[in-house]
Amino acid sequence: MIKRIHVRYRLRVDADTDHEKIQRAYEHHPARCPVYRSIHPQIACTTELELVDD
Repeated sequence: MIKRIHVRYRLRVDADTDHEKIQRAYEHHPARCPVYRSIHPQIACTTELELVDD
């Protein structure tokens, strides 16, 4: 039985990338993700975002 899922987003970005836009998209993603919406709250879902400069 799956009780929890942790998703790690690791994005390689250019130096001139707008990190605020990426952060906003990351924060709004769960509400728009059909997979997340179908399994939450039965399965605890956590995420983390790592931005790596290219």
